[in-house]
Amino acid sequence: MHELSIAIGIVKIAEDETAKAKAKQVTKIELEIGVLSGVELESLNFVWKSAVKNTVLEFAKKEIDIIKGIGKCLDCNTEFDMKYVYDTCPKCKSNFKGILKGKELRVKAIEVI
Repeated sequence: MHELSIAIGIVKIAEDETAKAKAKQVTKIELEIGVLSGVELESLNFVWKSAVKNTVLEFAKKEIDIIKGIGKCLDCNTEFDMKYVYDTCPKCKSNFKGILKGKELRVKAIEVI
């Protein structure tokens, strides 16, 4: 379950940014997670409470923006929605594609007091 290490990484980012701002606590954290990032949202939510206990994020509101997957076929240049990294081009059925969006995993914003 790599979601625990992801949650711990997010805590580290929040602690570093809170220290830079000379703040004491985070009130809200916004995350962007792409559907192709490999992060299981249910697992992340499951481990979240344990990961943030006794940290600046313990009482923070967590918001997750889901970024949909978009690919571009390298054979016919068609852009298409993707749910899985192995999706094929709907136009020509090619497996050769570039992923334009959907692999994101980032802290978008942190509100502190």
